[in-house]
Amino acid sequence: MFELCDITAGYDRRRPVVRGASLTIAPGEAVGLLGPSGCGKSTLAKVAALLHRPDSGRVVMDGAPMGPGDGWRHRAPRARRTAVGVVFQQPRLSADPRLSLRELIAEPLRATGHRRSDADARAEEPAAAVGLTAELLGRRPHEVSDGQLQRACLARALVLRPRWLVCDEMTAMLDASTTAALVAVVEDYRREHGAGLLAVGHDHVLLNRWCDRTVNWSEVAED
Repeated sequence: MFELCDITAGYDRRRPVVRGASLTIAPGEAVGLLGPSGCGKSTLAKVAALLHRPDSGRVVMDGAPMGPGDGWRHRAPRARRTAVGVVFQQPRLSADPRLSLRELIAEPLRATGHRRSDADARAEEPAAAVGLTAELLGRRPHEVSDGQLQRACLARALVLRPRWLVCDEMTAMLDASTTAALVAVVEDYRREHGAGLLAVGHDHVLLNRWCDRTVNWSEVAED
């Protein structure tokens, strides 16, 4: 199970963005989190992805809670950090402009100790799954479209074969055909690996079609 228990979080302790949020995701389950812009759902997604330390509450992954000494972001234990893959709304803000798409996808592998050649080779499988050609893999972010770059960001999230996925408005900037393609990739991955999914968004039609269940922000967090 993946559990967010009574999470309060923000960027100023006096005015938290998220108050008392709780949400549970079972292995293999897809849960949609629906809410308007600015309600705090992206902050909660960052907490779930271990990218933002909450002010209070617990994150419990596979029965083990994150302890006060575990750290967050790159200081989290490797087994925890690599168990969660995350895709954000704006790919250009989450991609190093100096890297080719191949290097971008392989980045998590190199960060966990894989040799460059091995990492680049292992990046080929998720790159093919998201529909990136060899020619596109040699380009840098400014040389591809937003949709192509988001495909690379999704491949990067999958390259370590995480047990849990967090997709924060992953398709908000994409056209209908690219949205359908990327959702299909996520669903294929979930079926093959039994991964749980937290899909954050404001499009109730998409979330209802994509997810096993959709919860409103008002059901998750305090007003």
